[in-house]
Formats: sequence, structure tokens, C-alpha cells
Amino acid sequence: MGGDRGAPEPAIAEQVLGLLTRRGETVAVAESLTGGLVAAALTTVPGASKAFVGSVTAYATAVKREVLGVDGELLAERGAVDAEVARQLATGVRELLGAGWGVATTGVAGPEPQDGHPVGTVFVAVSAPGSGGVVAQRLMLRGDRAAVRAESVRAVLILLRNELVHHGHRGPRAAQDTEQNGDDGCLQP
Repeated sequence: MGGDRGAPEPAIAEQVLGLLTRRGETVAVAESLTGGLVAAALTTVPGASKAFVGSVTAYATAVKREVLGVDGELLAERGAVDAEVARQLATGVRELLGAGWGVATTGVAGPEPQDGHPVGTVFVAVSAPGSGGVVAQRLMLRGDRAAVRAESVRAVLILLRNELVHHGHRGPRAAQDTEQNGDDGCLQP
């Protein structure tokens, strides 16, 4: 991912949509801390409707549970800022909207910590088609609220792009987690 540092979000969104369109696949988005910014980044690209199905901005815990099917006990025990919550959000939106791929963001943009997590703690996830697995990534980002949200958008688009490339070349893979630390809002390899 080192080559993506500073890569503009529209370029990554174009790459993602290009891969999806060429393959005849679709994506849906579940967003918490980003509040619709991932969907906005994707729909800024001309022709996005060929691959982008829709999104759910699941800011409230009840929406995560009742609309996207995140386990209520998990939410009560761990809160919304959690890798498994991100995985369930990605899978839930993929299934709800009938897309091939699902992506999700959840975390703490600030200005205050949430559920014992410091500002900048973010989880992004990608759910692949069928039994292709779900990948979650933990980010520790720095910066103000706007920087954390913007970097979260970029990170989930990069994760989706990488999973599309991986899935297309090697087939499905099992769920896994990765972690990235931010420096002034930038992902570090």
C-alpha cells in the first residue's frame, strides 16, 4: 500500500469501479463514521451506476442491528467500534442490497473517545461474493475529525481494490484481519 500514500480518493474510486464494471460485479456500502462519504466518493465517478448498488448510513446502533443484521449481543458487549462489527456490516449490506461485494466503515472520528476507543480507531471491512470471505482492517489514524473520516474512505477503497485484485487472481480467501497505523492521517505500510 505504500504506493497509495497520497493517492487521491477519486483515482482509487475509479480503479475500484473499473475493476467491478469489467467483471460485471457490484458493490454496496455500509457506513458509520464516514456518514455517506464512501458512497459519495464512488458516485462522483461517471458511470458509477454500472457497479454501485447503494448504501446504508448506519450511524445509530439500532440501524446496525435491525437493518444490517449485526448481532445485538456483539454490539452490547463490544460496542460498534470492532472488527467483527465491521465484518457483519459489510456482509449485511451486501446481502440486504443484493450486491456482489460489501464494504463497511465503523470507528471513532472524534472529537471524543467512544466505547473506550481513542479518536482515530477505525475498522474497515470488505465482504467478497459468495463464500469468498470477509476481510477487516484496523486503522489507528491521526488528525482531526475530517482527516480521520477522509482517510477512512481512502482506506476502505484501497482495501476493496486490493481484495478485487486478489479475488480475481487467486480465488476466495478466508477472513483475516490486518492493522495499519496512521501518521497525520496517512496509512503506513
